[in-house]
Amino acid sequence: MTIEPNESSTGGVPVSTDPVGADINAPAQVPSSPRKGMFGITGTGDVSGFGGLVRRHPEIVGTAKPYGGYFDEVTDALEEAYPGFADAIEKVVVDRGELTLHIKPERILEVAQIMRDDEALRFELCSSVSGVDYLNSDARRLHVTYHLTSMTYRRRVRLEAAIPAGGSLPSVTSVYPTADWQERETYDMFGVVFTGHPNLTRVLMPDDWEGFPQRKDYPLGGVPVEYKGAEIPPPDQRRVYQ
Repeated sequence: MTIEPNESSTGGVPVSTDPVGADINAPAQVPSSPRKGMFGITGTGDVSGFGGLVRRHPEIVGTAKPYGGYFDEVTDALEEAYPGFADAIEKVVVDRGELTLHIKPERILEVAQIMRDDEALRFELCSSVSGVDYLNSDARRLHVTYHLTSMTYRRRVRLEAAIPAGGSLPSVTSVYPTADWQERETYDMFGVVFTGHPNLTRVLMPDDWEGFPQRKDYPLGGVPVEYKGAEIPPPDQRRVYQ
């Protein structure tokens, strides 16, 4: 497609806006690395301009004490109440006014128990359990985050544990019953196995569904859709249109 701009703005010379090197009959290309390109397209057929973007993944490093605010009180109380603190806590990160404790996955249940029961902590509520896939950015690509709230002291903290694909970590449902369906959803979408969960089955997708839809390497679009007699393939299998 050629757009004829106002010739007065180009000195009277018509300018073609055809994308250079684009083949409208070529299928969308899958980027070789998730750090480059967007929306699953790059190279031949990419007429969006997003294929050349390079996304940076800065390394998350621990924060040195003092953390400020109540963060020092929380970490000091946990260290005092939990003899295995030094071995269980991989790092403490304070970023944008939020406290995150990175926990070894096999210790997450122990830490959750102390976070709830210790009188100086009293994080009674687990408001959210969710997953993140850091494909090609972390060897332990699947991270599970737990958002805890202390209604006694009106404080918030985040716990985070990282496992490789196919790995597992203990369920915290025995400490926080609210984590039941949230762990099921994290299993359903990311394939994270929570050992000791009372009923770890899919909660959003059908029981016989193959794959985990929120993983970064899950095919775009899922299944073809039929609409008024025409079959529409998933986005990563469609031709490129101008």
